[in-house]
Amino acid sequence: MSASDDQYSVHLDPIWRQRANFIINAPLPEEGRYEQLWCRQVTEETFELCCIPFFLYDMALGDVVQTETQSGRKYMVSEVVERSGRYVFRAVFEPAMLGKREEVAARLTDLGALLEWSSASMIAVDARDAEHGQEIADFLFDHETKGRLIYETGRLT
Repeated sequence: MSASDDQYSVHLDPIWRQRANFIINAPLPEEGRYEQLWCRQVTEETFELCCIPFFLYDMALGDVVQTETQSGRKYMVSEVVERSGRYVFRAVFEPAMLGKREEVAARLTDLGALLEWSSASMIAVDARDAEHGQEIADFLFDHETKGRLIYETGRLT
């Protein structure tokens, strides 16, 4: 796959857009796929995430990440150097479930979650800490058992 074939997942409406002053990239597991991340530059090579990751695991809003040059590309995420303590969830609404999308999003907002839409059917959800994360997880689990969405956490470790 050539660089011109690369695919980027972008954040059209990053939650902390007003803080952001830089865009970096993170490789995704699939060859040639990357997620662009809105950030606030902390040092020449470290950045605070100002968006809720759509596809990356073990990264969250507010984390500080280290970047490096990879395969000739500058500012590629290499590791998280400081965790924010925030939690990420993702929910997908299958076509038959799209009618519940706005109701679920409104309720998540009422619960204090921050939201970013990746597409009409996928939302990234931020929880401010572990206690709030459990509240959001319980809500999403309840809606998943009712067949309204499918969700996952943004953590593998």
